[in-house]
Amino acid sequence: MSSENDRYVVRRSNGCAVVKAHAKRASKVCKTQKQAEIRAKQIVFNLGGGEVRIQGKDGRWRDSDTVSPANDPNPPRDRKH
Repeated sequence: MSSENDRYVVRRSNGCAVVKAHAKRASKVCKTQKQAEIRAKQIVFNLGGGEVRIQGKDGRWRDSDTVSPANDPNPPRDRKH
């Protein structure tokens, strides 16, 4: 289930981009994945919370993080953040 506030960090040829589902353009393109992750979390926080999903080198989703004040769907198992 995707929220309107959710953002995705995806790899691009010129770095990593922060994108919204079904958007034609990226919100931000950063040189590093870490910079894109930080920016995505800022955007989601400012919108009132949601999910940030991060794409790995193989194209699969390698991580996700719930940004407050959204509800974390798996609070006991999410020990990374």
